[in-house]
Amino acid sequence: MAKRIVCITGGANGIGKSLVERFAVQGDSVHFFDKDREGGEKLENDLKEGGYDAAFYEIDVASYEEIKNGFQAIRKKHDSLDVLINNAGISKFISFWDMTPEEWNTIISANLSSVFYCSREAAGLMKEKGGSIINMASTRALMSEADTEAYSASKGGIASLTHSLAITLGEYGIRVNSISPGWIETGDYSALREVDHSQHPSKRVGKPEDIARACQFLAHPHNDFITGENLVIDGGMTRKMIYEH
Repeated sequence: MAKRIVCITGGANGIGKSLVERFAVQGDSVHFFDKDREGGEKLENDLKEGGYDAAFYEIDVASYEEIKNGFQAIRKKHDSLDVLINNAGISKFISFWDMTPEEWNTIISANLSSVFYCSREAAGLMKEKGGSIINMASTRALMSEADTEAYSASKGGIASLTHSLAITLGEYGIRVNSISPGWIETGDYSALREVDHSQHPSKRVGKPEDIARACQFLAHPHNDFITGENLVIDGGMTRKMIYEH
C-alpha cells in the first residue's frame, strides 16, 4: 500500500501511542498531536531513530486555535491528508453533585468539540481524493457507572457525530467511523487479576494493539464500503447479561 499521510490526536501515550507506532511501522507518514511534550518528543525521536516517518506537535485539542495551527502545519508539509484518528480525550469522572461548569466544559471541549473541529480541518485536506476519519468513542456511550456524566455524554456525542459526519462527507469520498473500546489496559498488564480477565467473554482484558489493529482495518482503502459505523471492541462485555444472585 502506498505511503499515506496520517494524523492522530492524543498520540503520545496509551492507545494513541500504539496507533502512532503501528501506522509509522506500516510505512505511513504520521503526524500526532498531544499536550505531553516529553512523551511526544520521545516517541517521535524513537521512531525516527528506527527509520520511520513521524512528527510530533504539542497541541491541546481543547483549543480550536491550536487545532487550526496543527493542521496548517500538515498542510504546509503535504497539502493533503489520508487518515485522521480522533483519539485524544480526558478520562475523568467527577461527582454529579460537585461538577463545576468549568469541569463540564473542559471535558466536553477536549473529548467532543475537538472531534468536530479536527474532522472539519482534516476534511478540508481530504476533499480532493477522499480519506478515512476514525473517532474514538467508548462503551460508556452505551452503558454507564455512577458519576460519569460528562465523559459518557462526550462519548455518546462522538458516536452520534460519527454517523452525521459520514453522511455530510460521503459526497467527498470521506468515510467516517467510530470505535467504542471497553477495558483497554494501558498500564501494567501483568498486574491484572484473574477475575479481571475471566469476567470478559473473551477471557482477557483488552490491549492498545487491539484498537490499533481495528483502526488499520477501518483506514484501509479497500474497506471503503464501511462508513457511519460504531465498532464495539470490549471482549464481549456489552453483550453479557449480569445479575446479582
